[in-house]
Amino acid sequence: MASTAETTASAPAQRVSTLELFFDLVFVFTVTQLTTVLTHDDLSLESLGQVVVMLALIWWMYGGYAWLTNSISTRGLRQRAILLGGMAGYLLLALSIPDAFHGTGLAFGVGYLLVVSVHASLFIWTASTESSRAFLGIAPYNLFNAVLVLVGGAIGGTAQALLWTVAAVLEWVTPWLPPRQSQEGFAIAPAHFVERHGLVVIVAIGESVVAVGIGAAELAVDAELIVVAVLGLLLCAGLWWSYFGADDDEQAERALTDAPAARRAWIALESFGCAHYFLLLGIVLTAVGLEEATGHGYEQLTTSQAFALGGGVAMFLAADVGFRHLLGLGRSVHRGVAAVLAVATVALGAGVAAIAQLALLVVILAVALAGEGTTPKRGEAA
Repeated sequence: MASTAETTASAPAQRVSTLELFFDLVFVFTVTQLTTVLTHDDLSLESLGQVVVMLALIWWMYGGYAWLTNSISTRGLRQRAILLGGMAGYLLLALSIPDAFHGTGLAFGVGYLLVVSVHASLFIWTASTESSRAFLGIAPYNLFNAVLVLVGGAIGGTAQALLWTVAAVLEWVTPWLPPRQSQEGFAIAPAHFVERHGLVVIVAIGESVVAVGIGAAELAVDAELIVVAVLGLLLCAGLWWSYFGADDDEQAERALTDAPAARRAWIALESFGCAHYFLLLGIVLTAVGLEEATGHGYEQLTTSQAFALGGGVAMFLAADVGFRHLLGLGRSVHRGVAAVLAVATVALGAGVAAIAQLALLVVILAVALAGEGTTPKRGEAA
């Protein structure tokens, strides 16, 4: 196994900088714009598919920036200036997302090409020789997919949907394409890597609380609104607790540090890349459900709205189970059961009332997390 000293020596960036946090805030704004797509189209299968594709595209490149700043310092003037260019690209993506499939697809494509180009230039010019060499195996795929997104956005219609879907799929299968891309050249600083992704998750969950505020806009602050708002906050707190827990971030860091050097980058890709994609999608769906439930607590939700609320929580929990499995962490059985029960709450929201579904989801999370308190952690005696 690689020692902590070896890991530290291979990856100079050990803590998340304030510039990276600034970048993450812009990125999370991009993610939260996806909720607009779902609320405007009342969560149709078409709009859900659009969100799935767009999130796949933007999360892949966010991962690219996380790996980049895990390998370089962001203190230099040139690095900071170029990284701000990447933030500008994400801001353009955010502004174009609500109507990306109805007129602003070209703007999305331009923003995406900017994001990819900035990332490639920084990786090639500023990363270590070993990391740059490893990145060159992936760079052509990233640029090709960015061109597909640009062309699709310019054409629009069915061609856009097809080209963007192809680009999203190609990006996520790139590392496994023959000849299989080598990840060993990428340096992984576990402390920085875990902290960076944890910050994105916590900011995204925080934006779910904002969804309650959006849903409550111009509504009277009465007992119904207060109860729904508090339940929404408790639900978000449950998601936060399930991801971070008491020392879950420390366990994830330790698992990544202890991983064999030849496997560390692959584990990082699978757990913090693939699993976190579904974590974020779950947060997006939950935020949509919370926004729709706020102000309509005593009313029945539509089936799609209830699915967004219960299905979003279920997807978050299921993804968290997968994340823990990939890192070799424990305490997953309760979460798996809670994910199944969360899906079952859809009938309650659509058949009884939003507030009933919210309350039951809070209870399910609370019972699951409380039950884990009696379960030995990895490495402890039963």
